[in-house]
Amino acid sequence: MRRTPLAALVTVAVLLGLGAAGCEPSTTGIGTGEVRRATVVEVVDVPASVTARAVATLAAPAEGTLARLSVEPGATVKAGDIVAVVDSPAAQKRLADAKAALDAARRSGGRPAQIDLSGVQRQVDAAAAKSFADARSAAGQITDATVRTALLTHIDAAEQNYRSAAQTSQRLITQVQRGLASVGSALSALGAARRIQEKTAYDLAKSTVDALTLRAPIAGVVQLGGRSGGGAGADPLSELLGAVGGGLPVGAASAAGATSGAGAASGGTPGVDDVLVVGDRVSAGTAIVTIVDVSELGLVGEVDETDVLLVAPDVTASVELDAAPGVNYEARVRTVDLLPTQSARGGVAYRVRLLFDRTTESTGSPPPNPRPGMSAVAHLRVRTATDTVAVPASAVFTSELGDAVWLVRNGTAVRAQVRLGVQGEDLVQVLDGLTPGQRVVVSGADRVTTGLRLQ
Repeated sequence: MRRTPLAALVTVAVLLGLGAAGCEPSTTGIGTGEVRRATVVEVVDVPASVTARAVATLAAPAEGTLARLSVEPGATVKAGDIVAVVDSPAAQKRLADAKAALDAARRSGGRPAQIDLSGVQRQVDAAAAKSFADARSAAGQITDATVRTALLTHIDAAEQNYRSAAQTSQRLITQVQRGLASVGSALSALGAARRIQEKTAYDLAKSTVDALTLRAPIAGVVQLGGRSGGGAGADPLSELLGAVGGGLPVGAASAAGATSGAGAASGGTPGVDDVLVVGDRVSAGTAIVTIVDVSELGLVGEVDETDVLLVAPDVTASVELDAAPGVNYEARVRTVDLLPTQSARGGVAYRVRLLFDRTTESTGSPPPNPRPGMSAVAHLRVRTATDTVAVPASAVFTSELGDAVWLVRNGTAVRAQVRLGVQGEDLVQVLDGLTPGQRVVVSGADRVTTGLRLQ
């Protein structure tokens, strides 16, 4: 959908010879006006939502109780600040057990006591498969994106190392069975694979315990609970986890599997909409704090495929917020997606991201600051023709030969084919077919025929 912004309407008002004010009275309902030079702005309207620069939700990495809450709602934190601490005896016990198992494996060289090498290999493989699966599941509960990514990368590398060690031990077991290798070499290979498994389990347990101290991954403003509890979750860019290429980065931490239930008074686990207090029980994934970075506000919207080729980085826009009538916010296009998404109306659309530029308000009072999730309409000024030949859009009609206007020549109507350029809602640019000073029909064109006498 397209429409001309308020600034362009001022241009229309100045062109007295082109609008209704410049039309000559006619008893037939047909009005004429003079072709003049003007500025024409083509606008694409884009429904959009306000986005924060980044949003990060910190959740409990393991079951336990909220032992410390170091921030208040509305407080500002820096990246790295401690915001909360979770006490998890279960996580501490898993770390102690993992350390004991790793120490035992190191003391024994990892060699099993059994001599049934094939049976031991199967046991070690099964234990390793479970250990790596548990490791990935537990790592997914850590909401700090940097810690989570590093841990998953470490688990992947450890699993690859285990597979290599397991293949070596399996080859040696086969050689032992054929009398081509010693039992000792096969036991050593099995021990190496086992140590890799135990080391991975220990690393995971230690990372989980370390993550019980929740630190802010970004600077921003604090709100308690998850995104659904305070509106930050309305940020559409949160659907595109990770830094959006060339666009507005989004903190990729989100609450995973928060469990709803009774509050602390009844001993239940708070849900994402409950306010946590020190002493509350939490489960793995329960959202505790959300941090919103509003240092750089932007917008994200969807441009229909019929208009997207007109939209490019640095295109300016006038923005209207539903929450701030009468305020004109300025913005600029940052990026346009290459891959499409299905629009709300079922067609093909492309996401466009903008950054707020400056803000003005007719009353002269300080404009309200937008908040993430607010609904908006961005009027993208996709094309502008300055000091160009222009006529009202109402003067142009479509004939079998293309776009045309009714030209008044010697008091009679003559059809004139025109080639159009920039097309605003009220004015259109004429690239060929007309010159300034000529008169054209600007209203009632459907009542005109060739040769009709016009006053």
